[in-house]
Amino acid sequence: MASFVLPHALHGTGSHKVIAVHGWFADRSAFDPVRPDLDQDAFQYALVDLRGYGEAKDAAGAYTTGEGAADVLALANRLGWERFSVIGHSMGASVVQRVLAAAPRRVRRMVGISPVPASGLPLPPEQWELFSSAAHTPGNRRAILDLTTGGQRPAAWLDRMVRRSLECSDPKAFRSWLDSWSGESFAAEVEGSAVPALAVTGTLDPALNAELARQTWLRWYTRSELVELPSAGHYAMDETPLELIRAVEDFLRADDDGAAAG
Repeated sequence: MASFVLPHALHGTGSHKVIAVHGWFADRSAFDPVRPDLDQDAFQYALVDLRGYGEAKDAAGAYTTGEGAADVLALANRLGWERFSVIGHSMGASVVQRVLAAAPRRVRRMVGISPVPASGLPLPPEQWELFSSAAHTPGNRRAILDLTTGGQRPAAWLDRMVRRSLECSDPKAFRSWLDSWSGESFAAEVEGSAVPALAVTGTLDPALNAELARQTWLRWYTRSELVELPSAGHYAMDETPLELIRAVEDFLRADDDGAAAG
């Protein structure tokens, strides 16, 4: 497993290197809505597929956030990126926080979009049933999408997001990832970190919202910031792509450590 290289696509030629990690419902195509408008002169983005997703759909693994972080670091080594920033959406934010825990000196800046906290996200019994059955029940995936975007999105979008999720993920891996991102806590490994950390949340997301970020992200990270997007739910890349790009890239540009990652 140690030699596994995450499938990835590079975008941009900038000196500030950034690795972006998708969430539970998608592969790296989750970033397609924002990709055309990224600043590819200032940044170089590596968009990855975690094990069980996209081009790594058939990859064996434990399907845990710790394994995902090790895979991200292995990719950074392969790319020759000694220092880099990380972006993670939802479950992917748990992965990038694991990267920070494992290699704090290598992370320039960290962004979580609707981030799962490092304490995990314990679900009440009825929600656990909804989420744990979603691996094999498309209707449950649709219900989760609708719930986490405040019931505000059109039916065709919900249907399209379900189709993409089913096409790009392996059901066994999908189910295993849930156990890791919801049930594992590693907050003690990151608490007090001085790496600049931005949480971006959507007002329409009832769970991974600004209040949760204040209770977790903003308490653990000593140089943390919060941006709340009023028109977004859990999927800001799809719902408010331009607002998301502006929030994230403004934060990445503020890098003040003077180091060139590359």
